[in-house]
Amino acid sequence: MARFSRPSTPRLLYTLYTSPSKTVQSPSPSPSPSPSPASSLLLGSFHLRQFSSGNLARAKEDKEPWWKDSMDKLRNIGISAHIDSGKTTLTERVLFYTGKIHEIHEVRGRDGVGAKMDSMDLEREKGITIQSAATYCTWNGYQVNIIDTPGHVDFTIEVERALRVLDGAILVLCSVGGVQSQSITVDRQMRRYEVPRLAFINKLDRMGADPWKVLNQARAKLRHNSAAMQVPIGLEEDFKGLVDLVQMKALYFHGSSGEKIVIEEVPSYMEALVTEKRRELIEVVSEVDDKLAEAFLADEPISSTDLEEAVRRATIAQKFIPVFMGSAFKNKGVQPLLNAVLSYLPCPIEVSNYALDQSKNEEKVALGGTPDGPLVALAFKLEEGRFGQLTYLRIYEGVIRKGDFIFNINTGKKIKVPRLVRMHSDEMEDIQEAHAGQIVAVFGVDCASGDTFTDGSVKYTMTSMNVPEPVMSLAVQPVSKDSGGQFSKALNRFQKEDPTFRVGLDPESGQTIISGMGELHLDIYVERIRREYKVDATVGKPRVNFRETVTQRAEFDYLHKKQSGGQGQYGRVCGFVEPLPAGSPTKFEFENMIVGQAIPSNFIPAIEKGFKEAANSGSLIGHPVEHVRVVLTDGAAHAVDSSELAFKLAAIYAFRKCYTAAKPVILEPVMLVELKVPMEFQGTVAGDINKRKGVIIGNDQEGDDSVITAHVPLNNMFGYSTALRSMTQGKGEFTMEYKEHSPVSHDVQTQLINNYKGSHAAE
Repeated sequence: MARFSRPSTPRLLYTLYTSPSKTVQSPSPSPSPSPSPASSLLLGSFHLRQFSSGNLARAKEDKEPWWKDSMDKLRNIGISAHIDSGKTTLTERVLFYTGKIHEIHEVRGRDGVGAKMDSMDLEREKGITIQSAATYCTWNGYQVNIIDTPGHVDFTIEVERALRVLDGAILVLCSVGGVQSQSITVDRQMRRYEVPRLAFINKLDRMGADPWKVLNQARAKLRHNSAAMQVPIGLEEDFKGLVDLVQMKALYFHGSSGEKIVIEEVPSYMEALVTEKRRELIEVVSEVDDKLAEAFLADEPISSTDLEEAVRRATIAQKFIPVFMGSAFKNKGVQPLLNAVLSYLPCPIEVSNYALDQSKNEEKVALGGTPDGPLVALAFKLEEGRFGQLTYLRIYEGVIRKGDFIFNINTGKKIKVPRLVRMHSDEMEDIQEAHAGQIVAVFGVDCASGDTFTDGSVKYTMTSMNVPEPVMSLAVQPVSKDSGGQFSKALNRFQKEDPTFRVGLDPESGQTIISGMGELHLDIYVERIRREYKVDATVGKPRVNFRETVTQRAEFDYLHKKQSGGQGQYGRVCGFVEPLPAGSPTKFEFENMIVGQAIPSNFIPAIEKGFKEAANSGSLIGHPVEHVRVVLTDGAAHAVDSSELAFKLAAIYAFRKCYTAAKPVILEPVMLVELKVPMEFQGTVAGDINKRKGVIIGNDQEGDDSVITAHVPLNNMFGYSTALRSMTQGKGEFTMEYKEHSPVSHDVQTQLINNYKGSHAAE
């Protein structure tokens, strides 16, 4: 049972020996003797014990469902970390040891090939992950789907979607850098989506590596309840291997790529440290696991199996985070981490997922996660392949088969599944069906990312339809007139892939306006248009998405009358506009309170349309008017001259006429800005925020750093990253996310109105 089932990769065919100091590798594919407890840990046959033929036969007697075995042997995991903690290098090693790739390439290697998971040129250049890359591999008979996630706040929607799809995650920390700002952001997102996780302290071979310092930082800064599962044998240049605290064995990684694992007894000089660290591990786990606590308090000897089961229970319940160690670059500690993924992270049926029932006003519904239920699948990533659009689906419940009809809940369309594939990085393997818990891809299905598919029996969506509003706009246009087709093709594709990216037309200037979540977000898209579609685009100055609103009630009574020979136009509307109460879900409300037939009911929709159109551009600076309620109380119609057009125009003019009396104000997007700067620059940075009309709402100290939280208008944040770097000698960093739209001060309003009038007068 401890033999791998991949005859194509003889490197991975292991035979286990019970002698503790022999090399654990033999190319023989013959059946192996039963493993000792020590070696069973090291080659991850932990859970394979459960699936021995006797157990399977027993499962059949107990009438376990047909899918139980394949669901237990499935893991969906993500690898995320601060920039440059080594997550892509770690993924590269994982793919190598599991036989997915046959040689290792470094991220910035001299061979110029680059790592497998960074497929876009832009990602390789900037050294950041922009899109989630997905791949899958097999380890000890288990299928592991790996999704690499971007960590930058501008790509929030990408991160959130990837985390929706995961059942567990590996948080990579650098043994020198420790817990950095992006580690905190990623950890916060994992906590929000309740993803059980392991921590992996990487780069133990570097100068200044100190895993115990990092472990204490994780406890203090990330508030992790964590303990080490391994102790390194030597550090920096002397890093030789690891001691496993569960099985109490030493592991050494030999061979050109660390593929030979040698198991020995714990070195005598380390016994005291190892015993102390094992006791600490048991103490921390027993605080959150009652079963282990009973054995610990009764001073009973705790076997490796008991400890392993307790760690699994506590990790899945998100009460404990096991910490593993190694150096991905030096090929040490990766296989035990893979074993830990199988041992301690949950399979799809151990995680609770919720859908939102659209037929019941987005009510939360718990999904069973079994293939027996109705089909529910989420399209979490789109790719333009050679054969058209490739859509990645995570199946949460039910079974999807090739040739089935499925329903897109977001658009209401019924679609046939023409081709179903499982992704092997670049290659595809055609499959006939897939069940809950799996990640597959379909061809030829027209949808946007974030759409939910079902078999039509339920109206569930996996993510809420509420996408954050874009906060920044840029005017873009192609340099040459001939490339207009490619340009619009690019914009259409990006809009489908990313719902936070919007495209519109400026009715006055006729320019194409793209809107998104921040400067970097839009820069990356302009760059991608240039690279992927060979279209050079000129970019205008960034524009902030202002809004307008009214602050008090104002009456209107407007008669639109026009006589020009033949049928004229006649329509009179009376009523009032008023601000909507704070916290109301809608941005525009129209209410008809006319008693009787002063205006025939067939003209009411035209009046509503007219008011909506008028609210699209306020008269202060021409931006949309929000949080306004229009009430129609009276009016008059003419038997011959009244028409839909006449009432629509009457509504538009009535709105414009009473708008000034309603004391309108301009709203601007305010951002929640979190800065992390060394203490000596705190005064300068705080002063600069005040200068930018920001309000500081929090100031904490983290080690030698000062963490400032502030609300700052987005209009004053352009080019802030450059300003912050120059103020803090490049040591400061900040994250920024949209908070709300709030009224601007009186002087800013006057200035904006004058600018608007000036630009219109010039035209």
